[in-house]
Amino acid sequence: MERAAVFDVDGTLVDTNHLHAVTWWEAFRQAGHQVPMHAIHRAVGLNSEDLVAHLLGSARAEREAAELSAAHKALYGQYFDRLPALRDAGRLLRRLDHEHWTVVLATSAGGAELSALRRAIGADDAITATASADDVTEGKPAPEPVEHALELAGVPARRAVFVGDTVWDMRAGSRAGVRCVGVLCGGIPRGDLEQAGAEAVYDDPAQLLERLSDSPFAWAAFER
Repeated sequence: MERAAVFDVDGTLVDTNHLHAVTWWEAFRQAGHQVPMHAIHRAVGLNSEDLVAHLLGSARAEREAAELSAAHKALYGQYFDRLPALRDAGRLLRRLDHEHWTVVLATSAGGAELSALRRAIGADDAITATASADDVTEGKPAPEPVEHALELAGVPARRAVFVGDTVWDMRAGSRAGVRCVGVLCGGIPRGDLEQAGAEAVYDDPAQLLERLSDSPFAWAAFER
């Protein structure tokens, strides 16, 4: 039976969360807002409009989200040619593909940003499809990105595992009914990921790869 391995990208496969925090901080600063860096880091993983609303409130988001998002996009875009993949990210995807998992990305990134992330991972041969911000109307923590990934894979939720690094990922995966795996490389504490729905938590893709045979991927392999 088909099985789906669904992955978030930023902070999960590519080491970009702190770049996002810094460039969002600068975008807010340029617009006259003083937003603590730690608060921005905790909001990374939301789509742009939701991130602005989370940090500034919905009223300001309605007025300023588009401008702030454009500023962040321009600042972050300076790093597109040197985004660093996390250790063994590509090897993990290839291992799962080799073991007959359908690998799908579920990310709030789209367009040129998504292309840069995929170049950084360097495992396009193992990726079957991508559910990006361009394909859904609601971002995480809504379940739609994960549900769309499952549709692309043609796999029911009980036969899927979702890997992410934020509480938004874990909530989205839990609401979509999939097993959720957390990774610490995005900077979010283990307890927060577990409270949000992670069945297991690993340091990074390398540790998940090392322990794959005793992870939720092994448990899901027996689901019918």
